[in-house]
Amino acid sequence: MSNEVGIPCIDLALYTKGNAEQQQEFVQQLGKAYEEVGFVAVKNHGVPDELISRLYKEVEQFFKLPEEIKVKYEIPGLAGQRGYTSFGKEHAKGSDAPDLKEFYQFGQEVLDNDPVKNEYPENVEVPEAPNFVPTLRAAYREFEKSGSYLLEAIALYLGLDKNYFVPFTHNGNSILRAIHYPPITSEPKSSIRAEQHEDINLITLLVGASADGLQVMNKKGQWVDVKALPGQIVVNVGDMLQRLTNNRLRSTTHRVVNPPRELWHTSRYSIPFFLHPKSSMSLACLDSCIDADHPKAYEDITAGEYLDERLAEIGLKK
Repeated sequence: MSNEVGIPCIDLALYTKGNAEQQQEFVQQLGKAYEEVGFVAVKNHGVPDELISRLYKEVEQFFKLPEEIKVKYEIPGLAGQRGYTSFGKEHAKGSDAPDLKEFYQFGQEVLDNDPVKNEYPENVEVPEAPNFVPTLRAAYREFEKSGSYLLEAIALYLGLDKNYFVPFTHNGNSILRAIHYPPITSEPKSSIRAEQHEDINLITLLVGASADGLQVMNKKGQWVDVKALPGQIVVNVGDMLQRLTNNRLRSTTHRVVNPPRELWHTSRYSIPFFLHPKSSMSLACLDSCIDADHPKAYEDITAGEYLDERLAEIGLKK
């Protein structure tokens, strides 16, 4: 089943609540979609509608704070991985044009005795918006849970144990990013709010967006509009999963385009959850994804090394 713009739509309840046959059907649907398209729309994803509504409300309130307050939460040395990043700091890999956005990032909080806690900076509290960070925290846990089911299904599709990803993603380096694309007030140099790019991580979960604009590139090199229907989240493959599977699962190029001129006065809000493993995870191509027709395409690298490399390429890390 596809949604109105042609990316496959799948029902996570088949996996979380279905019988063995339905679970296998879901695994095949997801794997096939990720081999062919790299993007799916997921319904019955488990993230409560009420929480999503509250999340967008709190995000909007934060970005309406005066600039002099927001910049207090831009912490030097964190490469944008926690707290606020001001307008125009990030650009797509290979592009000199800064993306037309500001954003705020919330990361992992280790609640057990896992030593990985020492690798993660503290999240940045915002006293002027007392419900903002607690709402991000609640949403983070729900996205983690939903993403873990999807990774189970991906593991099964690849012929791995369903818990293959668990040791790497428990207390993983995932990021919840709240993005604000401000109104366009003068003729832009580019028609693109966020230049074409691929995500760095394993998978990205994107719940709604306050306006249209997301486009993905299909196999013919054409840009296709993507808009999840109410109650769906869009989930795409990131470069780490593409590397791990030796290009079997596709990290698809996507971008955010500017709205029509009559909507320039409007803001766009978007809240992706970038599901990352721990930095120690090896991204060496899986042996099962290498054969005579598909020779090994990538050098061995860890998730942490790859993340550092990519953060430098997009201008967040010096």
